[in-house]
Amino acid sequence: MYLNALEFLEEERDAWRPFEALASIPDDRLDVPVEGAHGWSARDLIGHVVAWQEWAVEIAKDLAIGATSATLARMDAEWDADGDAMNDEITRRWRELPADEVRRRLQTVPGELRGYLTVVPETRWVKHPVFGPFFEEELLDHYADHVVDLKGILEAAG
Repeated sequence: MYLNALEFLEEERDAWRPFEALASIPDDRLDVPVEGAHGWSARDLIGHVVAWQEWAVEIAKDLAIGATSATLARMDAEWDADGDAMNDEITRRWRELPADEVRRRLQTVPGELRGYLTVVPETRWVKHPVFGPFFEEELLDHYADHVVDLKGILEAAG
């Protein structure tokens, strides 16, 4: 558990920084599957991590105006029903997006998330027994889970 929001936000920012390199992958390499990344392409990895950030934005919006999050309740129910299908749907949706939209979200959603989190009272997220662990797991731990995928994709892209 983090002692304050600034500590969390600084650590999240540092953990996210390596993923920003995905924006430099040229269009002709964006959809190339990489064996060292579970067969994911750069687009797939971007979509996966940024989609979870987008959900975190919605949860932060909920917490900015109240002490609960209907978004998290819906996400948890969907995950419990079939988490693999949830991730497959993310991949499908992101593969349909134009490359410039993929890059736009990669470059804007993380900052949007941090911005919303700065207006949420610490007691509703970083110091909360449910929401604190959620943000830690779905951001910091999630980035760490995909560092090997990131390295494989960046190496393959040259």
